[in-house]
Amino acid sequence: MSANTSSRTSAEIASQPAVWRQAAQSLPQHSGALPRRGERVAVVGCGTSWFMAQSYAVLRESGGHGETDAFAASEFPHGRRYDRILAITRSGTTTEVLDLLRRVKGTVPTGAITADPTTPVMEAADAVAVLDFADEESVVQTRFATTNLALLRAHLEAQDALPAGVRPLDAAIRDAERALAEPLGAAVCGAEQFTFLGTGWTYGLALEAGLKMREAAGAWTEAYPAMEYRHGPISITGPGRVAWAFGPLPTGLADDVARVGGTLVAASTGAGPDLDPLADLVRAQRLAVVLAEARGYDPDRPRHLTRSVVLENSHV
Repeated sequence: MSANTSSRTSAEIASQPAVWRQAAQSLPQHSGALPRRGERVAVVGCGTSWFMAQSYAVLRESGGHGETDAFAASEFPHGRRYDRILAITRSGTTTEVLDLLRRVKGTVPTGAITADPTTPVMEAADAVAVLDFADEESVVQTRFATTNLALLRAHLEAQDALPAGVRPLDAAIRDAERALAEPLGAAVCGAEQFTFLGTGWTYGLALEAGLKMREAAGAWTEAYPAMEYRHGPISITGPGRVAWAFGPLPTGLADDVARVGGTLVAASTGAGPDLDPLADLVRAQRLAVVLAEARGYDPDRPRHLTRSVVLENSHV
């Protein structure tokens, strides 16, 4: 697929390297909304934002910046003590996120990352990082999600808390440029089913890749921690089906996929010229558009979805 197609989603996917750079450059403006070293932090979101929260939580804690949990906003454990809550919400209007922030206001410091400075999250959170340059016209969320993680990675990097083995953001940006230019290949474009796998911080990326394919293309996808693959999910793999791993590949997994006749995609294992896992997510986003267009769907306006979930009669 060319990075230049008619859909807004494709254009937004293609803009990610430049937008990640802008996020890194804007980091000093957003320090008030971001966690401090040593704080016990809960990161919350819904859908894609929740998956980015999961990836960041592992990165932050494994990098020694502080204990970090991630929750779907609707599942936040209100009896648990945290030093800070960080909410991720592209629209700034998601009901579950706003309900949570309003409920805890005045009891724990809160921050938020959003794309729209005119929305209720600006009042609901104590401090807000506005990434309006990463906002999207498409309902399907691509660059805002990855730009969140790019900003948070840049923050950890600036705090000397990037985990061992995780590339500096500059390298990830260069990898994303490669991920936009390299062909996807007939095996993945023609597959009927996809199982996305991740380890540690890349498990959140696997969850997001699966969601993106379902949202844009109605594709049959599943996502699991990589070591769980042999505990059942391998049963779905076979000819015409893909196992796509983000990050390090568990020993023997490639042989297991080959044994059952599946196609293995492992472009971000960390070896040699492999991609940064976040750049590999860009390839999965591109694939979602390819499959959507092949099936006659509009990737900008997926079925049954709206830009934000706003519920009537919500209550804390």
